Amino acid sequence: MPDELLQRLQRFHTDAFPQHRSHFRLLVDDGQHPMTLFIGCSDSRLVPYLLTGAGPGELFLVRNVGAFVPPHDQSQGFHGTAAAIEFAVLNLQVRRIVVCGHSHCGAIRALYGDVPAEAKNLAQWLELGREAALPVAEPGPEALRRTEQRAVVLQLERLMDYPMVRQRVEAGTLALHGWHYVIEDGEVHVFDVQRGGFVPAALADNAGTGPYLPHVQDAVDDEATRL
Repeated sequence: MPDELLQRLQRFHTDAFPQHRSHFRLLVDDGQHPMTLFIGCSDSRLVPYLLTGAGPGELFLVRNVGAFVPPHDQSQGFHGTAAAIEFAVLNLQVRRIVVCGHSHCGAIRALYGDVPAEAKNLAQWLELGREAALPVAEPGPEALRRTEQRAVVLQLERLMDYPMVRQRVEAGTLALHGWHYVIEDGEVHVFDVQRGGFVPAALADNAGTGPYLPHVQDAVDDEATRL
């Protein structure tokens, strides 16, 4: 049988790479300067470059199960996501952090079910989304959607526990954005605290507000409680 992965690598080298050769050369010579840290779920149906129309060098990507943010105090042990957040903010000086969840998320569904006994790391990792779960035994589609969105807000709140993130957000040099991608609609809903929740991008007037400006902090707290 043909080695499909090898064939794809060969096609990239012969077909795709030549179209971007000069740009990659520039990214090597001048280094990377992405303006956005994108924290997204590992789900294969979430494709950040398609959603944002970004090209090479524009997104600093972090993918994990559920698009979760671990605590800054290392209480969950070593973790690449925390290291990536610090690197993006301190070294790359990104201007935006996007946390992107999505519909039909297996990590969110797992909050309401059992995890295989062998998956010890997964079971511990899912606890980072536990506060988003609703008090229902068997969630329907609406409860799952609300949990997915609540989880995004929860990660935004946890990001603010990172000293370098809070300092820059409060200084106005870094913005946080919460997104919920509805796969079947091809629509991203952005968290707009001033409008009281998630708004379809087609109806939004921004990519998501903060949401941590001093004058809207109370609204953020209210929204996180209501969701």
